[in-house]
Formats: sequence, structure tokens, C-alpha cells
Amino acid sequence: MNPQAPPLFRSTGQPGYSSAVSSHPQKVFALKRIREVQVVFTPTACTVKTREGLVHARPDDAIVTGTAGDRWRVSRARFAEKYRPVPPTAAGQDGLYVSLPNRIMAVRMSDAFEVLLADGVSQLSGQPGDWLVDYGDGSLGIVADAIFATTYEIVT
Repeated sequence: MNPQAPPLFRSTGQPGYSSAVSSHPQKVFALKRIREVQVVFTPTACTVKTREGLVHARPDDAIVTGTAGDRWRVSRARFAEKYRPVPPTAAGQDGLYVSLPNRIMAVRMSDAFEVLLADGVSQLSGQPGDWLVDYGDGSLGIVADAIFATTYEIVT
């Protein structure tokens, strides 16, 4: 094993917060701010280029684009827990959605790190100052500091 390799955090796919984040002394809780986003449901498997790396999407997964042009994948199984359509968009259709104020746990990282997503294939790379985000549903993510500041409100 390479002693220079950044730490790797693994999504479990199981409900609940990870011990790596929940036991971290600098963890915070935050609520996602209500924001409008553009959503496209992919009809085929594809990859999504994000700031942190390539993410594999399955058919019917949501490809979400934020106000800063940042993109991410949300599995179809988890999408309704996180977003609601903005009329005239109907649930499950491409269009405008609003994020729900879900509670997350996060740690602002001081060193580079990596995250293996719950699909077991997609791996993201975080930089010093990025946030390791635990969504509480067995999935982890990386959010750049500037995006975290506009997307989340720290509540503890």
C-alpha cells in the first residue's frame, strides 16, 4: 500500500451515517438549502463528469445540474427523498425541481481524500478544503467549499 495515497472513504449503501464521519471531532450537521435545479433522467447508462471525477449513472438515474453549473448523479431510488418537481414539471419528468432541506453530516477536510460511491465503481477525489458529506442513507460525497457554503446551512 502506498503511504502517500490519500485516505479512501467508502459509501456503504446501508441506511445511517458512517462511523468515519460521525466519529470525526470536527463534524457538523447541516441542512440542504431549498434551491431550484435542472434534472434530466438518463435513458441509458452513462458517465457524468463532475469536478471530483467521473460518476457512473444507470438508466433512469437523475443527472442534476446546480445553479453554478455543477453536475451530479442521484439514483432513481433516492431521488424522491431529495427533490420535488416545480410545476409544470411532473414527478419523474425532465425539468425544474427543488431540493428538499435534508439533514446531512459533514467534515471539512484539511488534506486530499477520496470517496468510493455506493455503486462500488465511481471514485471521487477531494482537495484540501473540500467537504466530505455523509447523506445519512449510506452514501458519501464531496462538495467544494464554495458550493457547500451556498448549498448547505450549518445547524450545529
